[in-house]
Amino acid sequence: MHAPCIPPLLAALLVLGVFLPGTVSPSAEAAGVKPAEEWMAEWIGVIGGSKPNTWICYRKRIRLDAPPQQAFARIACDSKYWLWINGDLVVFEGQLKRGPTPHDTYFDRVDLTPWLRAGDNTIAVLMWHFGVHGYSHNSSGAAALIFDARVDGRPLLSDVTWKAKVHPAFGTTIPPKDNVRQPEPNLRFDARHDLGRWQEPGFDDDDWGPSMALGRAGTEPWGRLYERPIPLWRDSGLLEYPSVTRSRDAHGDQVITGRLPHNCQATPYLKVRAPAGRVIRIETDQQDHYARLALIETHRHEYVTRAGEQEFELPAWINGHEIRYAASPDVEFLTVLYRETSYDAEQVGAFHCDDPRLNQLWEESRRTLCVNMRDTYMDCPDRERAQWWGDVVSQLGEAFYVFDARHGPRLARKAIYELCRWQRANGVLYSPVPSGVRRPGIEFPLDGSWDQELPQQMLASVGWYGFWTFYRYTGDEATIVANYPAVKRYLDLWNLGDDGLVVHRSGDWDWTDWGDDIDVPVVENAWYYLALRGAAAMAGVAGHEADVVQYDRRMASIRANFNAAFWQGDEYRSPGYGGATDDRANAMAVVAGLAPPQRYAAVTLILQRERHASPYMEKYVLEALMLMDQPVVAQQRMTERYAFMLADDQSTLWELFEDISGEGSGALGRGTFNHAWSGGPLTILSQYVAGVSPIKPAFEEFRVRPQLGALRQVDCSVPTPLGTIRCRIDATARTRQLFVSAPDGSAARVDLPDGWIDADSTVRVNDVVVWDAGRRTAVSSPVAVESAERDRPVFLAPAGDWRLTVTSAAAADGNRASAAGIVD
Repeated sequence: MHAPCIPPLLAALLVLGVFLPGTVSPSAEAAGVKPAEEWMAEWIGVIGGSKPNTWICYRKRIRLDAPPQQAFARIACDSKYWLWINGDLVVFEGQLKRGPTPHDTYFDRVDLTPWLRAGDNTIAVLMWHFGVHGYSHNSSGAAALIFDARVDGRPLLSDVTWKAKVHPAFGTTIPPKDNVRQPEPNLRFDARHDLGRWQEPGFDDDDWGPSMALGRAGTEPWGRLYERPIPLWRDSGLLEYPSVTRSRDAHGDQVITGRLPHNCQATPYLKVRAPAGRVIRIETDQQDHYARLALIETHRHEYVTRAGEQEFELPAWINGHEIRYAASPDVEFLTVLYRETSYDAEQVGAFHCDDPRLNQLWEESRRTLCVNMRDTYMDCPDRERAQWWGDVVSQLGEAFYVFDARHGPRLARKAIYELCRWQRANGVLYSPVPSGVRRPGIEFPLDGSWDQELPQQMLASVGWYGFWTFYRYTGDEATIVANYPAVKRYLDLWNLGDDGLVVHRSGDWDWTDWGDDIDVPVVENAWYYLALRGAAAMAGVAGHEADVVQYDRRMASIRANFNAAFWQGDEYRSPGYGGATDDRANAMAVVAGLAPPQRYAAVTLILQRERHASPYMEKYVLEALMLMDQPVVAQQRMTERYAFMLADDQSTLWELFEDISGEGSGALGRGTFNHAWSGGPLTILSQYVAGVSPIKPAFEEFRVRPQLGALRQVDCSVPTPLGTIRCRIDATARTRQLFVSAPDGSAARVDLPDGWIDADSTVRVNDVVVWDAGRRTAVSSPVAVESAERDRPVFLAPAGDWRLTVTSAAAADGNRASAAGIVD
């Protein structure tokens, strides 16, 4: 199936080796990004190479008089490539899935310098053309490679001198095929047709034909070339499984099971001795879940043996906790290994406390985040691999507490640019993008294309918890300035009614959350208010002061009418809603800042009682409890709602709270075991329980306000653009201590936990008394002391390492009392 953007005549010309040169993407100027350098290379392919799931081999020999001082290549293709130089693997799975805009393609920049040598050099590229759309990939419909390098200033370019051949061993598994949401097909590799070690310098390629030139950079259907905005994958190399077991299946075939250390993105390797024609089935334990539900949702692959000893690494990544190789008894398995590849960022952030359940929940949230990051943020790695922005909002918030501040935020930045560059001409934003571009008139496309707006997810995306959170944690003003116009265009589609509240916008998919008992008007007004709040802040950064006035006016209208319309004396409920009291609606009233403090006690009782939110909206329920200073209730709810997942041996969190094992769960059994939106507890624990969050963008000033609840010990690390913040809290004895390390260029505003300070308390900073018996001391200290917040001292600490020690006769009893009191 070819991409709908390619006319049938052009597709036919590609197959015949004829191309129409010189056509340029209409998005070239609209994108607003200029190429880093002029491209000189040509897109190259082969006749008949654009069928779905085609693998093409390219080879080029060059001779150098000396090892190069500098050699960099820009490489792009549709859809993935592997690069060898002189037989050494240089790039394992290069190229991002296609779609910086609806018309264009990403390219990689690769340093070739360490790999090239004096004398003869052989460059070999294996290219995989998906040939179909998916919810993460916009297929060009045309298989091609472009390779544009400078070796000490001399061009090394893809052209007709490169040898090329369709790899005859790659094919597709027998039906049923995987689902249309994913562009990557199931693979079948028949080793009886393998080309051998074709990547090696000594390989004889005399019978290979020349490549076919298809056009210069900028040519349709590949469009403008955008530099890859995220790093190449982190590659573990081949590893031994922590454990390998052998068993038999119901058909008598042997099953070799390699247990992975955690749910991860892995490529399986095998070395066997076998007769020719034996099929080795390769899949993960995720297949069990989907098979139980009679769904074809995840990948499975096949390797067909040639006679004798042989080895093979499946190039397409799969995920799960186990990788299984099943074959007839006459296949002798000599070795099974795996390679883990992942998003390349250092995992700097950490959280640990004296409740093992919360530690497990933080860690499983982290692992769920990691397995859902690659070309894009994903909702799940086995069913869709799609960048649904409701999930992204949760993921980017978590990532700031996990990954280094250099590479970590780059995936969120990429997601923001993609969301805005895919904006429809009428101003509508939608996700997932990248995705296939839909053909007009097809209501329910089955080709992996998508263009449906989920309005409330879009409000979350462009608002306080999406774009503005990105800015608060990174200080990346350029991204906000560049993308703010798309935010303004989208929010201009929304209207207020005669009642001063939001006119419901159904969009293309009128969705608020999974589950029942959803009070949509209350939730929608809260999301719109948060979107306006974020947009007003962004407009200020971008210099659009008139827009700030417009947003403030709309926010004032919602504030003036929200409580009169929705507060019913003991709960938030819209007049036309007849379901059970919605925990989401009541939580969002608090999160948006629309519920006044005098209603917090009533809302807290509702959030103790009602349990309707899915894991997607549960994060905001937990956040509401923390904003209302109810950490004990939040911890209780968190451990109770996630209890089923914590009791399971999966290393990742599920899409739904219900049992999704397939037993007694009905349609809810369709959920995944590794769903991105379920990791909200990670943010709650780091941001609120440990209490670390930015006050000024990029943590130039940050708050430390721990909400311990029933906890006595917390140790937290938070990566920032200025360095790592360390915060450690110990309340196990009568003397309480809080350690904070503020990196150079930052300042900390420290608010000690509830129950630590009373009328008799003494506070020492690095052994110097700065607060005693309810007042500052006269002693000079680098740490300033205020008493402005809640009649308690707040400590203003510059960069450095600080130990705050609190002693009080009543302190220990006070902390226990605050932990026991759930509602005032």
